[in-house]
Amino acid sequence: QVQLVESGGGLVQAGGSLRLSCAASGRTFAALIMGWFRQAPGKEREFVTNISRNSGSTTYADSVKGRFTISRDNAKNTVYLQMNSLKPEDTAVYYCAAKVGGLMLADREASYDYWGQGTQVTVSS
Repeated sequence: QVQLVESGGGLVQAGGSLRLSCAASGRTFAALIMGWFRQAPGKEREFVTNISRNSGSTTYADSVKGRFTISRDNAKNTVYLQMNSLKPEDTAVYYCAAKVGGLMLADREASYDYWGQGTQVTVSS
């Protein structure tokens, strides 16, 4: 079992920045592929970004490329999402997710085994 707890969400003006954190427990963090997803009101949950176990590989959704950065600290069992140049359309509940097996990064929800409870990000115009 893996427990994931997100933090760092809040209200920010367009153009501002936020950093989300996701603390993991219950399993060796370095063995997990980590990802961030988001769900806006009335929409399906969508992939944002992911990161490999050793931080060597990352992928991003086109909508956040160049603005968001994922990173992880295996010593602190934490994955981060730095969000810059935020837009109103980034408003959503942000979820971190953990993938236990496999070698490849994944952008499908079904590929992830554990999920956090989510943290709300609201970007005002």
